[in-house]
Amino acid sequence: MTEEHQHFQSEGCREVSRLLARVGDKWSVLIVMLLAGGPRRFNEMKRMIEGISQRMLTLTLRGLERDGLVRRTVFPTIPPRVDYELTDLGHSLREPVMALGRWAQANTRVIAAAQADFDRRCTAEGKASPLPGRTA
Repeated sequence: MTEEHQHFQSEGCREVSRLLARVGDKWSVLIVMLLAGGPRRFNEMKRMIEGISQRMLTLTLRGLERDGLVRRTVFPTIPPRVDYELTDLGHSLREPVMALGRWAQANTRVIAAAQADFDRRCTAEGKASPLPGRTA
């Protein structure tokens, strides 16, 4: 490893990697984008996020709450009402997450075309696609 890349092995870099893994996973990004519009209830989010299981939504919200990005508020009603909202720290993440979301939406077709082209080249060369679940 070159001297200029040694800092990638530091503890600070590992901490940043762990944080980026948390805020960069697909469910966290979707939840932050959803909560950018204001507080939401658990079941409301579950209905709005296609494909997320109850367990995954629970785990993701707990992780975001632990990291100080989401606040959970329980209201003493019967049945209890629980709202989730972004904290000030979570709101500071809105702009980069929303920009990433806009970029993904704008480039979905271009990326799909690139993937199809790659898969065709792999097939033509008799190679298997390096991605799990893809066959050439």
